[in-house]
Amino acid sequence: MEITDLKIRKMMTDGRLRAIVSITLDQMLAVHDIKVVQGENRLFVAMPSRKDEGGIFRDIVHPISAQARQYLEQQILNAYQEQLALIEAEAESAEAVEPAAEEVSAPAAETADPETT
Repeated sequence: MEITDLKIRKMMTDGRLRAIVSITLDQMLAVHDIKVVQGENRLFVAMPSRKDEGGIFRDIVHPISAQARQYLEQQILNAYQEQLALIEAEAESAEAVEPAAEEVSAPAAETADPETT
């Protein structure tokens, strides 16, 4: 199994939910609504789930082995960290540009054209 496409659909900063992710496996199967969640000690990946009749959330799709879960979580969290770093770099770049844009240069001194005087 290989993740052939991974898209961070939405990123958040409020609450514990940090991102919503979609992946494609082996260019054959798409899994949507994977969540990146801030736990007490670390970020983790929560697979898509649905509440059953008893009010308990059950995964709709999930990896069968610990190795598969580790692979998915590692790939998703790496992509999340890369996206987060890109957003932070863009914010820093925008902050660096704003002061430069606010600077107003003094008007150039008008010089008399020798041919018109």
